[in-house]
Amino acid sequence: MEMSVGTMVTIVLLMVVLVLGIFFIQNIFKTGKTALDGIDAKIQTEIDGLFAQEGKKLVVYPKEREIKMEQGRSGGFGFSVENKDPTGGIFSYEVSAGEVASNCQLTKEQANSLIILGRADSFTLASGNKLEDAIFVKFSLPETVPICTIRYNIEVEKDGQAYATNSMDLKII
Repeated sequence: MEMSVGTMVTIVLLMVVLVLGIFFIQNIFKTGKTALDGIDAKIQTEIDGLFAQEGKKLVVYPKEREIKMEQGRSGGFGFSVENKDPTGGIFSYEVSAGEVASNCQLTKEQANSLIILGRADSFTLASGNKLEDAIFVKFSLPETVPICTIRYNIEVEKDGQAYATNSMDLKII
């Protein structure tokens, strides 16, 4: 009798601990998602501010135009486009390796293969409008990628004609 009551109490306590553990883990994930949404909103605000400050058609964030990433990591940069022409149109963009440092030991094709998101796409913008959400270009660096610097060119076209260009340096450390 005593052993079965002790067993029941142990089971109840273990269930309480399990439920509390699930509750706390769920709250941690909700907090993490909220933090990421906040970071995204801050980046979008920064990009909007760059349009106001610089008056350009194409802005890149970070504005220093250089990102540093370690081997075996992933990360990236954002950019946005504003249509300053009096007419709307179809815009397209492509991000590609423009210049690979001589010590890099990578071809342009290999440098392009590091881009896993946001390499090329198209969108429509009315006159005077800008992208609501910035385009995020994401890199994934394997552990074996050499330490070097790669310049990526961002080329935007409107209705098949060159519209704006910029660049971003990826410094692999």
